[in-house]
Amino acid sequence: MKLKLSITLVLFNVLICVSQTIDIRYNQLGYFNNRSKIISLTSGDNFSPQSFNVLDANDAIVLSGTSKLATYWADAQVYVSQADISAINTAGVYTFKSANKEVSFTVGTDIYKSISSASLKYYYYSRASTAIPKKYGGVYARPMGHPDTNARVHSSAASASRPVNTVISSPKGWYDAGDYNKYIVNSGISTYTLLAAFEHFDTYYKSKTLNIPETGGDVPDVLDEIKWNLDWMLTMQEPSDGGVYHKLTGLNFSNKIMPENYKSQRYVVGKSTAAALNFAAVMAVASRIYANYETALPEYSTTLLEAAETAYTWAKANPKVYFTNPKDVTTGEYGDNNVADEFEWAAVELFITTKKTEYNKAIKVSNIDNKVPGWRYTDGLALISMLYHKTLFPSNTITSAKNSFLSTADKIKHQVEHSAMHISMGIDDKDYTWGSNAVAANQILLLIRAYEFTKTNAYLDAAYTAMDYLLGRNGTGFCYVTGFGDMPTTYPHHRISEEDGIEAPIPGMLSGGPNPARQDKCSGYLNTSKAGSYVDAWCSFASNEVAINWNAPLAYTLNALNFYGNTAP
Repeated sequence: MKLKLSITLVLFNVLICVSQTIDIRYNQLGYFNNRSKIISLTSGDNFSPQSFNVLDANDAIVLSGTSKLATYWADAQVYVSQADISAINTAGVYTFKSANKEVSFTVGTDIYKSISSASLKYYYYSRASTAIPKKYGGVYARPMGHPDTNARVHSSAASASRPVNTVISSPKGWYDAGDYNKYIVNSGISTYTLLAAFEHFDTYYKSKTLNIPETGGDVPDVLDEIKWNLDWMLTMQEPSDGGVYHKLTGLNFSNKIMPENYKSQRYVVGKSTAAALNFAAVMAVASRIYANYETALPEYSTTLLEAAETAYTWAKANPKVYFTNPKDVTTGEYGDNNVADEFEWAAVELFITTKKTEYNKAIKVSNIDNKVPGWRYTDGLALISMLYHKTLFPSNTITSAKNSFLSTADKIKHQVEHSAMHISMGIDDKDYTWGSNAVAANQILLLIRAYEFTKTNAYLDAAYTAMDYLLGRNGTGFCYVTGFGDMPTTYPHHRISEEDGIEAPIPGMLSGGPNPARQDKCSGYLNTSKAGSYVDAWCSFASNEVAINWNAPLAYTLNALNFYGNTAP
């Protein structure tokens, strides 16, 4: 009887092993020569280390090994085992075989070339107030929508010089997200991140073309694209007092329509301290960058700086004008009742650009937090700019700023090196939030800056490994960028991609990513875990929307990593 029972248990365990599902998670864009390379095996049940082979294009085995002991990844509620394939440093296409499954991956030096360009071209496709002709948009060509030349002043924004329903012209700018509205606060961090990318890697961007109408001129394409949004932002400042409107929107979100079919009245809504400070910071950064293109854009730099200083003056006089939606407006609020970080950020950028004592005196390094950047938390942007322009500040100030910045970067690096999945996500419970993929992208951005500030390769290695998360080595198996990878986001919450009649969405857009709050109540979420709360469906605005502030750190990091990938480590 005992013998029969033992045989039965053995057979039962064998059946479990045979039927156990083990998934392969990997960077679907590929891996760079001379950088760490990890492929992850995951399963809902614990499993033993798995043998694996890597074959080249001729089916010759170039690497064999055994994955590491599986550990539990609580964020995705799965067990994870890592296979280290870093020894492969010859460019080519390879096949990884393990657990009766296989995937193909690429190794090389220019892995992110196409996706990095697409992440920037997304902004062109998001332009308001212009048609996208076939010459530049290809199959995504479309008629003009939202001219915004007759926006009205909402009662919340009315002033003596501009009473209620005053008509103003406020064209250009980028559509903020899956909707068609334009918001200064979110434009602020988006535009800054792209400007910072140019400032930090200007030689790289000067030769990067995007096939936009301005291509071939005397200004780099990325700056031409940024200018489209800066021009709109300038129209959002009231000339009489320097205050900045919080947003330009309809009273409500539009239906699922193409831009040219939008007929609702548009309004500039409210003024806010947050909008004025975001505006001031961005205009100050832009002024010092566009000053190098005075011949092509005469007086543009001066215009930007004057706008920045008048907005900052308004904010100093109105330090607690916090925005909330008026009763008749339901579009995105972007409310922020703590603008201490925006004051520090604006003062830092204005001092760097102007060298004026008044701005330097307003900077208190001890008050600058070191959080991962986001539209609500801009402290980190101040630290990045201070450390990049360190010669303008006293050495003790820079030492404090660097220590603060690196304390966050070190936590991110440690998470990548020691967490179960070897990713940056999961340091904080709030990492998996609305737009969680932007959190991941900004964490990678901080690792890149930490490398630049220290030249310690461990930060850059961590950045390459962390990028795997966005491109497939994650809790869902999706590459979260539209148009790329073996399993890309395909049905984003993006009105143009949903309604243009083209099967594939506009490429290069970063999906919002896992969001356990699941506010949209959409069906089909993969599971309820933090890292698995995602569904690739139009209805999922909580996990599958796109947004300019999410794509900006994606563009920064992809382009930076591709740049480094073509240089010796």
